[in-house]
Amino acid sequence: MNLRYPAVPLVTHTPYFNIWSMDDVPNRKPTCHWTGRPHPLTGSLRVGNHEYGFLGETKHRLMRMVSLEVTPTSTSYVMECPEAQLTFCFTSPLLLNDYDLLSRPVTYLSVTVTGRHGRKLSDAVIAVTADGSLCLDHPGDSPVEYRPVSGKNYTAGTLSNVEQKVLNRSGDDVRIDWGTLYLAAGQGGSVTCEETETGSRLKAEAKISDGQEVLFALAYDEVKTVQYFGTDLDPLWKRHHNSMPELLETAFTQYDSIKEKCFAFSKELLEEAEKAGGKKYAQILAAAYRQTIATHGICADGNGNILFVSKECYSNGCAATADVSYPSIPLYLLYNPELVFGMMRPIMRYAASPAWPFDFAPHDAGQYPLLNGQVYSNGTDPKNQMPVEECGNMLLMTAAATLASKDDSFAEKHWELLTTWAKYLRQNGLDPENQLCTDDFAGHLAHNCNLSIKAILGVAGYGVLLKRQGKEQEGGEWLETARSMGKQWLEAAGNGDGTYRLAFDRPDTFSLKYNAVWDALFGTEIFPKGTWNAELQSYLARRNPYGTPLDNRAGYTKSDWLVWAASMMESDAAFREMIAPLWDAYNEMPTRVPLTDWYETENAWQVIYHDGEGWPVGFQNRTVQGGLFMKLLIDRGLSR
Repeated sequence: MNLRYPAVPLVTHTPYFNIWSMDDVPNRKPTCHWTGRPHPLTGSLRVGNHEYGFLGETKHRLMRMVSLEVTPTSTSYVMECPEAQLTFCFTSPLLLNDYDLLSRPVTYLSVTVTGRHGRKLSDAVIAVTADGSLCLDHPGDSPVEYRPVSGKNYTAGTLSNVEQKVLNRSGDDVRIDWGTLYLAAGQGGSVTCEETETGSRLKAEAKISDGQEVLFALAYDEVKTVQYFGTDLDPLWKRHHNSMPELLETAFTQYDSIKEKCFAFSKELLEEAEKAGGKKYAQILAAAYRQTIATHGICADGNGNILFVSKECYSNGCAATADVSYPSIPLYLLYNPELVFGMMRPIMRYAASPAWPFDFAPHDAGQYPLLNGQVYSNGTDPKNQMPVEECGNMLLMTAAATLASKDDSFAEKHWELLTTWAKYLRQNGLDPENQLCTDDFAGHLAHNCNLSIKAILGVAGYGVLLKRQGKEQEGGEWLETARSMGKQWLEAAGNGDGTYRLAFDRPDTFSLKYNAVWDALFGTEIFPKGTWNAELQSYLARRNPYGTPLDNRAGYTKSDWLVWAASMMESDAAFREMIAPLWDAYNEMPTRVPLTDWYETENAWQVIYHDGEGWPVGFQNRTVQGGLFMKLLIDRGLSR
């Protein structure tokens, strides 16, 4: 059985260049930006005197959808009309071990047609349009201007806001209104600009014959990726290419080889996922892959170090948030641990500056795309800081990425900060005071047992780092400290039946102890073997129709934490049993948005709240879905 995706990824590159189909079929509603605001792309097929729409909202007759296939790097639809069968495929070549491909903001759209009922097509025309609103925050905000472009093997048109104010603001429910949109057609195609009632749009056309493939591309030059402590940084693709027209030449020339690479990578990933967790797990990962990557901007700092900057989508827009990076890292530990270091560099730079007054780690480095210092909790207001949470996150991420990369240089460079945070956890982490954790939507909580686990394993992670530096005795001492803390934790957290509490002072409560997964990954045995057996079995017993709740206070759960907890199960069968309701939730979810990570386990509704302007929003399109790859990481191991 194939997953009915809540939303289907089409164009996935950055938080700005990010377009989805939020329907069961691709040609009934307008395509949308991840925020849900319209970002219209359309596609049509003209056969003889008839014209049919296959993508987006058009005025043409609708083709019937035959099938949909989503892989980690592509989305392919098969459509039919009486005269023809048409296949169109969006491919975003986000290969994590290839910075050139990963950073290119170019999505291919390939189209093939075959005649039906013995017909051989020779006079068909494919048309693809891209609306001018793709380069505006809201349609009609400003005039846009058109410019034709041509290059080797392609022709293109561009649209851009006439008022170019690069990196002019930050925010959550915002779209880009600077830079330039490109729509390109391969050899033999044409691109023009049309004026409609709602404004300008680019239109690409190409004649197509029976069995032929025609190729289009959508691209966006954002000019600058982020402002990094006062300096505007170029997108990483500009390190390899002088201009977007030049990049498009390369992209069209390399299409065949790139398509083969994407196919091979997707096949390998899905086979590994199916072996680890079954077809349902593989389908979930296929839906999550492009989403989690495309919530980042990728660039380099002044020293050439990679920055992989996340946007906290629909949960306040913060940039480089430590507790949003933390759940996302399993995907990146699998394929390119350097990207985990790239997530942490903004936090490290800010924490080392005089602007940060605390002896614990910051929450964020700004609000995307402006990274000029923390914005959460009004920057340095103590009220809503997450001291134990963020210290634990930074230590665990550093230890995990160091083990996966076998590269100690990041830890060595930031050793003073890591030591300060490890000491903070040793002193304050075992029994956390009343404070927020990454699940801040649940409010402040004192004596948080799961947060305490994060602190204990953060201390262990520091010990692991010490040992890697050849400091065996000191590292061993820190690991013994963690084991002592773990022993105290077991004595204070138990419910008396082998399960453990939400908070030390709340008997007969529960929560998903997802942070404990690092003990197995590090091989540190901070908690004795068998510690979690009854706890994990209780998660299966507590399941609602669409998953196990995060804790006893509410019926909602988090997809990332659900998979982390499931990955600790002793058998693949138990893992599959625990995540089956997650597949059901996405398959039946009434809310049509890019995969939400926060939803109700009783009815599969996305948890909705209202932003400052009253717009109903919920967590969606967030990078934390990289955490769904945890089972693959458990199976492979960190030190491979």
